[in-house]
Amino acid sequence: MYISLRPWVIEDSATLTEYFNNINIWNNLRDYIPHPYTLEEAEDFITIQSELFPTQNFAILNEDQIVGGIGISLQADIYKMNVELGYWVAEPFWGTGIGTIAVGLLTQYVFDSFAINRIVAEVFEHNKASMRVLEKNGFHLETVRRKGILKNDLLMDDYVWVKQKIF
Repeated sequence: MYISLRPWVIEDSATLTEYFNNINIWNNLRDYIPHPYTLEEAEDFITIQSELFPTQNFAILNEDQIVGGIGISLQADIYKMNVELGYWVAEPFWGTGIGTIAVGLLTQYVFDSFAINRIVAEVFEHNKASMRVLEKNGFHLETVRRKGILKNDLLMDDYVWVKQKIF
């Protein structure tokens, strides 16, 4: 298994659309990502991402196959020394260690490429595998926001994981 990250390209639109239309993937994503997800929405996302420098969102590859996505959102105002990390692995590849490798790769890239101090990742209470991915990459659980999110009409806990840059 050889895991790498590369910027999304417009030719990835169909694959991204297919993966985001898997309800098991979408159940772990923010609601601003629509469901169902259209090819046009994938193309728009990729076009916007291609204009950002340094790159903020990547396809996760196993060899040449897209197996997930990972990226950051830059924060503003008093939070400008933080980025928020988000990632997903396509369901056929769950439990293979791909997420752990991808988070490690992106963490190094972010600390090398952006003037930030902290990477923050929020995880829904049921996603223990994602919490383990963060823990393996040196993130620590900073807080749990009890019943802090509403997803699929369910109130649930939001686990906030953080990794700080070591100066």
